[in-house]
Amino acid sequence: MVRIIEFCFLILKAAIALLLAGMVVLVFGNVVLRYALNTGITYSEELSRIFFIWLTFLGAVVAMREHAHLGVDSLLRRLPPNGAKVAILCGQALMLGATWLMISGSWTQTVINLHVAAPATGISMGLFYGAGLAFGIPAFLIILWDMFCILTGRIDVTTTEFVRDNEDQAVLDDHSAPSLAHPTVKS
Repeated sequence: MVRIIEFCFLILKAAIALLLAGMVVLVFGNVVLRYALNTGITYSEELSRIFFIWLTFLGAVVAMREHAHLGVDSLLRRLPPNGAKVAILCGQALMLGATWLMISGSWTQTVINLHVAAPATGISMGLFYGAGLAFGIPAFLIILWDMFCILTGRIDVTTTEFVRDNEDQAVLDDHSAPSLAHPTVKS
């Protein structure tokens, strides 16, 4: 099962790279065409916007799984282990609520706009709003799994880093300290 999940996230990272490459080609190509030939690709801006939205939401899923989002955990470090566990679970419950709002709102907007065509490309605007579902559903499952691991003691709240303090630390300490992506598992 772990290999399947790893493979899915590898595919997700490849999709993110392809979306970024598509954005670069569309935007750069359009700039070159406008300045060199005084013409352009009419659907370039709209398509690159859709690519950017999907890239952002899919990247947020990957970052959520690897717990690479920036945050501050100075209060958690000062709490006793049981207090830290309660605080983390409360935070996770709030995240579940916010993610559920994201899922329900995205579902509603996707259904409403399924038959609405984008002006330049004619692509369904449901695809535009579906990016929220592509983020919300995996994020909801990731949060539930983290809560389960904390409740069952699979994740040790005293040694695991739950957030990154800054981007420089994320680069330097990528594999030195346990995180929720690679938690310290108790036997």
